Amino acid sequence: MSLLVMGFLNAGCAKEKEKAKQNNPAPVTVARAAVRDVPVELRAIGNVEAYSTVALKSRVAGIITAVHFKEGDDVPKGALLFTIDPRPFQASLTQAKANLARDRANAQNAKEQARRYAGLWQEGIVTREQYDQLQANADALAASVASLSAAVESAKLQLDYCYIRSPLSGRTGGLTTHAGNLVKENDTALVTINQITPLYVTFSLPEKDLAAIKGRVGGKLPVTASVPGSAVAEQGTVSFLDNGVDPATGTIKVKGTFSNRERKLWPGQFVNVALRLDVRKGAVVVPTRALQTGQQGDFVFLVKPDATVEVRPVTVGPAQDGVTVIEKGLAPGDTVVTDGQLKLVPGGKVAVKGGTPA
Repeated sequence: MSLLVMGFLNAGCAKEKEKAKQNNPAPVTVARAAVRDVPVELRAIGNVEAYSTVALKSRVAGIITAVHFKEGDDVPKGALLFTIDPRPFQASLTQAKANLARDRANAQNAKEQARRYAGLWQEGIVTREQYDQLQANADALAASVASLSAAVESAKLQLDYCYIRSPLSGRTGGLTTHAGNLVKENDTALVTINQITPLYVTFSLPEKDLAAIKGRVGGKLPVTASVPGSAVAEQGTVSFLDNGVDPATGTIKVKGTFSNRERKLWPGQFVNVALRLDVRKGAVVVPTRALQTGQQGDFVFLVKPDATVEVRPVTVGPAQDGVTVIEKGLAPGDTVVTDGQLKLVPGGKVAVKGGTPA
């Protein structure tokens, strides 16, 4: 009999505890649905590339007599970078000019002789054979003058190659050789110059996004690039869309051009890229952490004025910076639970942590 009474007492206590537990409000964090302009963006990981890259090589063989810059210097277009010993090439130019002057004098004399013999041949004083021989000699010397003129120009060009100048404005890399070394023609690159203002950021997008960007390339699509861990983003525009989708990855290569005036981007870096397609004006948004997924789709826990919650199905749109657009299911000002959903049941009481909703 006593055991039966104890059983009834224990059952009654359990019901009371369960009832008390159900009546205790669940602590939650909430937020209100707000109206905001939300950008519609495509995000990817990109790689920074120099706008132009030039590996300077010598066009002539010789000894480097001077290096006119330091590694890592910024150099303007046309700046003198290396000097190769010009004396052998200056001597060749002087010799070519002397040969040209000699043959010009001989050609002028042969021309005058042929002109005089032409008159003598007309008068019958000399034979046609003598005249033809002098005319052929004059023509040969004239051709020799043309050949030596080309040789002078070639010697000038070889001498000019002794002074290696920057073909673009950019930043120099590491030196591979120094003054006093012998360099060969078209051998190892002496230094590499990268143009980093402006520069490119290359990234890949899934082929499903091709329709959204095709036809809008060429300064019409804004794109931002930021170094991971940095809140500052560089602004640029999409300037290149590849002419085919990579069948191995199902992606298409895209390039953005950035002015990079402050040089926050550097060739070889990996950056976070955001390509803006549109801006949703006046969209209803909630924190993304408020969204839950069930068998019927996405839903949120809506806090009603009597501090109880109900399950509200929603249709979600694009997400951006921790908030998600709600296409259907919520109105501006609705309060939703952002933390503590695991303890909630439809119709259950809630207690907002910290008092009022954020």
